[in-house]
Amino acid sequence: MRVRQLSEVIGSADEVDSGDWVSRRLVLRRDGMGHSVHETIFRAGNERRMQYRNHLESVYCVEGSGEITDLASGVSHPVMPGTLYALNQHDEHILRAHTDLRLICVFTPALVGPEKHDEYHSYPLLD
Repeated sequence: MRVRQLSEVIGSADEVDSGDWVSRRLVLRRDGMGHSVHETIFRAGNERRMQYRNHLESVYCVEGSGEITDLASGVSHPVMPGTLYALNQHDEHILRAHTDLRLICVFTPALVGPEKHDEYHSYPLLD
């Protein structure tokens, strides 16, 4: 069993801050689970076009408000506490934060830890 407190991650190498968002990586590849779990704060006023080309992601909103737009269909969905969206087909999307969004994100395959978005706002696969 592995137990980890968010307070252990804040300020450590497992907290990655891009300026627009901060990702606190609670479960990583080294934990052997096959997925990674992150608490991400997507800061108010931020709008980001993304497409995770190497990972699938599920996102659960626990705080804040915003919206996600599926670029294939053009359909936008509100994001608020209780909303879950799953990018199950490497979906290209735009995420907008009206207020700070506090999101719980699960990535498959698991992230190693230091990943930051590349030019496509995707995470690279690291060894």
